[in-house]
Amino acid sequence: MAPPLLHLTPHRFLLTRRPGPTRLHHHLRLNLKPLSSSSPSPPLHGPSLRRGRAPPDNPDPFARAFDLAALRVPAAACAPLERRLRGHLLNWPRVRNVARLPNDQGLLALDLSLPSPPPRHPAGEEPAGPTPAATAVARREKLAREFNARGFLRFPNLARLSRPSPAARKRKERKGDGSGEEATRERVGDKAYVVEVVGEGTDDDDEWKGLVGEEGFGRGVWRMGPTRLLLLDESYAESSVDELPEAVKDVLEHETQQDGSSAYELIRCQLTLFYNYWPMNEVLEALLPEGVIIPTGFETVGHIAHLNLRDEHLPYKKLIAQVVLDKNKPKIQTVVNKMDAIQNDYRTMQLEVLAGNDSLCTTVIESGLRFQVDLGTVYWNSRLATERQRLVNDIFRNSDVVCDMFSGVGPLAITAAKKVKYVYANDLNPTAVEYLRRNTVLNKLERKIEVFNMDARRFISAIYSSQLVHPVTQIVMNLPNDAAEFLDVFRGILQNNQSRLHCGMPVIHVYGFSKADDPEHDFHERINAALGENVDSVEMHRVRLVAPGKWMICASFTLPESVAIAQPKYIGGPKRPEAPSTSLVWLP
Repeated sequence: MAPPLLHLTPHRFLLTRRPGPTRLHHHLRLNLKPLSSSSPSPPLHGPSLRRGRAPPDNPDPFARAFDLAALRVPAAACAPLERRLRGHLLNWPRVRNVARLPNDQGLLALDLSLPSPPPRHPAGEEPAGPTPAATAVARREKLAREFNARGFLRFPNLARLSRPSPAARKRKERKGDGSGEEATRERVGDKAYVVEVVGEGTDDDDEWKGLVGEEGFGRGVWRMGPTRLLLLDESYAESSVDELPEAVKDVLEHETQQDGSSAYELIRCQLTLFYNYWPMNEVLEALLPEGVIIPTGFETVGHIAHLNLRDEHLPYKKLIAQVVLDKNKPKIQTVVNKMDAIQNDYRTMQLEVLAGNDSLCTTVIESGLRFQVDLGTVYWNSRLATERQRLVNDIFRNSDVVCDMFSGVGPLAITAAKKVKYVYANDLNPTAVEYLRRNTVLNKLERKIEVFNMDARRFISAIYSSQLVHPVTQIVMNLPNDAAEFLDVFRGILQNNQSRLHCGMPVIHVYGFSKADDPEHDFHERINAALGENVDSVEMHRVRLVAPGKWMICASFTLPESVAIAQPKYIGGPKRPEAPSTSLVWLP
């Protein structure tokens, strides 16, 4: 039967490692706001900036230390113990329940081993070979020391992998030039947390206190190999061995009975969480003044984070941007803020670079396709990716010919070209058209897309007056601010070309915004006013809520034949040139 667990006396704190400053600390002087009486009370359990204590003489203002209890166990027994004690471990987000202390390799690190009895041989016989190693662990460590790159003579690829490159050797030599404390700070600077044993290395009269093992000298056995720390739940931080739950003690006694050479030690440790650990919203909550709403979301365009900050955030925009950059590396390399609403015909935004590099040229991957974008000169909205997929997957067919009147750099046109028969893409912005052509070549779809750079009304007139054109079956008008006003171009579009009626009327997908109590009815009335005729069958789809009480809506309907052959009636814009009287030739 294993001896009972003994009570551990508390030890003093030894802070042996300190984190280095992060990029945020280099650029900004931080003043964390104190916890006022009006602030919500910190949680009783779990990591929080308002719960932990700040370690003394620590350059990281976000460092928080927590006292914990841990079981020091042999590395070989760590995995099964972790599975059996899962409910009693720390289980904090982004913190592993198993910790490994630096340079904790036991006596093997000092090239020491316990003596083993000599092997027995029959009388009169000499041993055939050298004495075997004392333990399996010692044999493994001896093999690791002796089996270097020269042992891979028959495997040249493994030999090259085993040898460090000259650049790696130079980096290792440069790191070895610094002082011990500076090197330690450099190694720990990018870490999210550090686990330190409290009182490690102190002289204690009872050397074996807190150990469990049938042989009574567990430390001498398990210190032959590496050990691990199992971090226990925070509620056990001040508990003695006798105060641990019976379930934990039963597991340890069972493991000790299974392997008499095992030993387990209850120790005190300190978990220090650094700036890299804390999530973005908790860091901003600690930095921004009371009453300021914490910005939590942003749009991601390639390596660019696109913020829409409120007026109350503008005095702290640099601080917010730096936190966003730090918490989303390496994916995010640039943080920008929209300075004003879109007010030009090209739909470009005035952006201010707040953090990171100044390049607004990026590559976006959507639906397995690559799109090159320059946010400073073209329009892009990643939040419409789901809507684009809805059209391509649920609406478009393989035999369709799609006409995208406001294509931009081609997110819908190029995605649809992977499925449909042919695509006509148009945009008024010449820079967007240049990127559209570049993206079609980049995705190897230039044979299925024809690109135009003209006004949307002239584009539709050119499509329906050309003699070399595929019959259009789907028309997309994704310009929510003004798309409904362009519907008048379809009135009388076939007045002089009755021969095209047999090809069928296209399905139009027009987008718009509405702040009405009934946005579907409001948008339907605007469509009827633009076409000059009531359209009975209109399918409405709410795309997303762009602002409180403001919906973006997609209305899908088949162009009525009576509208296509009616007398043209324009709401605004240049008058459409009359179609030529020559007969049209439609491509099959």
